[in-house]
Amino acid sequence: MTELKIGYARVSTVDQDLTAQHDALVALDVDPKRIYVDHGLTGTNRDRPGLRQALVACRRGDTLVVTKLDRLLARSVPDARDIVDELTAGGVRLNIGGSLHDPTDPVGRLLFTTLSMIAEFEADLARARTREGMAVARAKGRLRGKQPKLSPKQEAHLVELYRGGEHTIGELEELFPVTRSTIYRAVARADAQTSPPVKGKPKQVRARRAPAS
Repeated sequence: MTELKIGYARVSTVDQDLTAQHDALVALDVDPKRIYVDHGLTGTNRDRPGLRQALVACRRGDTLVVTKLDRLLARSVPDARDIVDELTAGGVRLNIGGSLHDPTDPVGRLLFTTLSMIAEFEADLARARTREGMAVARAKGRLRGKQPKLSPKQEAHLVELYRGGEHTIGELEELFPVTRSTIYRAVARADAQTSPPVKGKPKQVRARRAPAS
């Protein structure tokens, strides 16, 4: 039976592009038809349908290929152990950016676990730095919540162009550095503001009969 390479790619938000990961997997001799992806799912979410499909597609002797370790793991050692156990039970090897690791080999298993510990440490360090930065900004009065992507004037202009019908959604995304979901929300807000209130049906007044002459 021919050994296959199964690719997996993931991005944390729906706005991120998978092209770089896809091209890197193809460069590692992965068939584009055998690349499974997850959109808008963070590494901390273990319930990833694309990853589950990739693991199910792997047969004994196959290789699971990812571009980086954090694309596969939830950046935690327990999650790494779960995936390693599943790969080991299935006789599947792991290729991380061209570096081949055999979970069935004690040295390969140790190296994989060590890399997972480093990834978890880096994630914890990044979260700690973010919390520190937010605390400093809050103390200086600079943190006031998420700011809108468009000013009221820009949003009004966007809605005007959208209603004009001369620009596609793609063109509006280029003119205003926003996603199509932001465009649709802006249009929906404008429609809600301009729509007249719904009134009840007017009462029907019967015409009075003229008195008999």
